[in-house]
Amino acid sequence: MPTRKSPRKGSLQYWPRKRASKFLPSVNWKAITSDSVKKLKGFICYKCGMKSCVVKDNTPNSMTKGKEITIPVTILECPPIKIFSIRFYKNKKVAVDILAENLEKDLKKKVKLPKKAGKKLDEFKPEDYDDVAIIVYSLVKRSGLKKAPDLIEIGLSGSINEKISFIKENLTKEMSVLDFFEKGQLIDLRGLTKGKGFQGPVKRFGIKLRQHKSEKGVRKVGSIGPWHPARVTFRVPMAGQLGMFTRVTYNNKILDLGKAEGKIKNIKNYGDVKNDYIVVCGSIQGPAKRQLIITHSLRPTKKQSKKEYEFGRLI
Repeated sequence: MPTRKSPRKGSLQYWPRKRASKFLPSVNWKAITSDSVKKLKGFICYKCGMKSCVVKDNTPNSMTKGKEITIPVTILECPPIKIFSIRFYKNKKVAVDILAENLEKDLKKKVKLPKKAGKKLDEFKPEDYDDVAIIVYSLVKRSGLKKAPDLIEIGLSGSINEKISFIKENLTKEMSVLDFFEKGQLIDLRGLTKGKGFQGPVKRFGIKLRQHKSEKGVRKVGSIGPWHPARVTFRVPMAGQLGMFTRVTYNNKILDLGKAEGKIKNIKNYGDVKNDYIVVCGSIQGPAKRQLIITHSLRPTKKQSKKEYEFGRLI
């Protein structure tokens, strides 16, 4: 008989398993390098739902090359974003925050704003600081989902002088996702998974069910540990929170993007797409209406980048 192996249940890469403190996670923008001339490294989007898409497969050496195939896709709505404030860094710490001008009128009702107007961008010298980033907010009320905007810090590519010139150009403008991402590009999506509440160890860690005549329950671990050490270690699968965890889906290919213009309607649990949209291959974490962060690919793979699909129609 071969040796029976039972690997441990539940990855320690994600620990502790508790609800995330915020919907939009923090991102290490320095790790994400982009060769693109387009300065913005990320964007806020909202998950609409999934559909099937008929595409023509143009992938080299593919078994279905030149044929039409059906693949699962996720639709994301991307309302425009505006700059909320500019953040200067010195010695890896936030040195100065400058509030942008001409903010949305409704923003005061949803976000606390300082009463006094601070210094202006022209008064700061780039050489006195190490880095600069922007905090942006989404104009989500245009999608009809909610009124309160989502705010997130987004990194910029290029030198500090190039970053500041980009900020000056777009300080009062609305920025569209179409200006920073393109068809066929690989992207990462960061956000929270579906919340499932308090669940047992079988659903939470995938442990086996015990024999049907077991004492004290079938959907439990057989032993929670030895007599000594006289404590239960954190590695023992126990009941607790499942879902609402921050996760990253790497290397999703953009199949199609553009302006909605009434193209995509009647998505279950969502409705109509009214703003710019992105169609991404495969599935993305979270329920409908969940806010997500799109970023340039952190670690692109050959397998994903060589796929070539010609967008056909959604079914």
